[in-house]
Amino acid sequence: MSLPRHVAIIMDGNGRWARERGLPRLEGHRAGRRAVRRTIEGTIELGIPYLTLYAFSTENWQRPADEVEGLMVLLREAVAEEADELHRQGVQVRIAGALDAFDPAIAAELRRVEARTRHNRRLVASFALNYGGRAELVEAVRRIARQVAAGRLHPEAIDEATVARHLYTADLPDPDLLIRTGGEQRLSNFLLWQVAYTELYFCDVYWPEFDRPHLQAAVAAFQQRQRRFGTVGVAVDG
Repeated sequence: MSLPRHVAIIMDGNGRWARERGLPRLEGHRAGRRAVRRTIEGTIELGIPYLTLYAFSTENWQRPADEVEGLMVLLREAVAEEADELHRQGVQVRIAGALDAFDPAIAAELRRVEARTRHNRRLVASFALNYGGRAELVEAVRRIARQVAAGRLHPEAIDEATVARHLYTADLPDPDLLIRTGGEQRLSNFLLWQVAYTELYFCDVYWPEFDRPHLQAAVAAFQQRQRRFGTVGVAVDG
């Protein structure tokens, strides 16, 4: 049976996982980081070439200041402690989002990790940071509009491919499978353009508990779907 080429994940439930255990919310995020590591390893084992993780949304800045500060500390730790292992495993790290909102030192280190791993091909792992689907589309429209204003692009030449080329995911295939953990069933402003024909999979497990068997179950469910793309159904397994 065919595997999805690109899996995207909305990693939800860190806070609820912590609350149910009487722990600070930040401990849920810390446990969620371990789930990221397991998921990357599981994706590599399955042979899926692209993975995109919704790590920090544009809306997350509105959370309590101490939680945001704690998340920034965790981000610094993750970059410092995980980069070598990701590189060793052949993971190409991508950042999808507007990094200018982060501390310049964090943004610079993220760019260094991108540059260091850019030739790796075993897995392309994209981390959506300060990402919002609507903001991404607005920025794409602005970039296209600047080209039109400069006379480099005729308005009638703008098509779907033009828009796609100006997204953060410009050179990536659209996700075949989107997984959301934590029991909620919504997109939460994630990859709004890219998931037009993506298969959606929702599970109740909180993100810190997500492990290889959960990833395998999601992939198995995907393999039972018929993908229609607006036409006659096409079985995933061909």
